[in-house]
Amino acid sequence: MSFRVVVLASGAGTLAGALMTAAAEADYPADVVALGADRPAKALEVARGHGVATFTVNPSDFASRAKWDQGMAAAVAVFRPDLVVSAGFMRILGPGYLDRFGDRTINTHPSLLPAFPGAHAVRDVLEAGLEVTGCTIHRVDSGVDTGPVLSQHQVAVIPGDTQDTLHERIKVAERRLLTQTVAQLALGELV
Repeated sequence: MSFRVVVLASGAGTLAGALMTAAAEADYPADVVALGADRPAKALEVARGHGVATFTVNPSDFASRAKWDQGMAAAVAVFRPDLVVSAGFMRILGPGYLDRFGDRTINTHPSLLPAFPGAHAVRDVLEAGLEVTGCTIHRVDSGVDTGPVLSQHQVAVIPGDTQDTLHERIKVAERRLLTQTVAQLALGELV
């Protein structure tokens, strides 16, 4: 029985792609079985290119936020995941989702949490003038980037960095950290 992973993404799918590439290796202990999005996104094309099933749960198709959360949970449930990875998924998952999958959902974040939660972490790090930032993999809870931290990796802030240059270096570290963390979870080395 394989360790089944569903990825949620909203953007380009670079994190998802890295995880799918790792999962294609014979010795990787997890399989990416589906990728879900909340809108049309390049991540869906990335998944299809890896032969991974895709689905979209667009909030505009639901009467309320609560109904969308339930719809996302139902769409994820179809794939019977052992783990759900929010990888560049730009939506907060609410109670209707968390009640079913909160204990099995992790998120990637481009800062060393608990510092700089939220959607503008890279900008906020630069504005704070820090010399070191990084990335975090954490469990999803009902807060914004407040769940228990599973793993982190530091990334230096280089003089002259812009949001784009710093975020690109963080994404490189994030891809490596995500594939390592998912493997550790699949093998039971991380709880």
